Amino acid sequence: MESTVTYSETTQEFLEFLKLEKDYSTYTLDLLEEGKSRYLADLKLNFKNSFESEYLSKKEISLLGVSLAVNATNKILRAFFSDNARQEGATAEEIAEAVACASLLSANNVFYRFRHFLNKEKYNEIPARIKMNIMARPVTGKEFFELISLAVSAVNGCEMCVKAHEASLIELGAKEERIFEAVRLGAVITSLTKVVY
Repeated sequence: MESTVTYSETTQEFLEFLKLEKDYSTYTLDLLEEGKSRYLADLKLNFKNSFESEYLSKKEISLLGVSLAVNATNKILRAFFSDNARQEGATAEEIAEAVACASLLSANNVFYRFRHFLNKEKYNEIPARIKMNIMARPVTGKEFFELISLAVSAVNGCEMCVKAHEASLIELGAKEERIFEAVRLGAVITSLTKVVY
């Protein structure tokens, strides 16, 4: 069904930034436009500001974006961030690892949330039997793989995983500001997935 809503200049600029066609629309975007919501300007600004970081390179932001978009099963943002990652010099292997990290962490987050919620000795003793060989020698480096893992775990709400990955990052020498920026990016991308899909 084609949209009958005329998008504001702010929304049109935002869609152009996301490299979407002029006739792109979603039901939620239409609802925000019909209600003349000022939130659209906030959303656009939040997203654009996510590309400005003292602590993350543009390539790292793009790879984090790939993983977070895959985690959200958002094809629009997955394509946007994959293209950006390539433009910023990411290899096919690095992009594949960002995808793999989202998939692996989805499994881990479910499993470790279950263990954490119940905190039963028996469940903590039974081997997980979830292969995680990719974590041993990541092509993006151990610190960055942990950073993606933390961001995805924060979005998926796994307290146990968030604490474990944050501790690993601190041990690896990551600055808290860098960790914070990755989680903020996760929050902003998650908010955008409710409007652009």
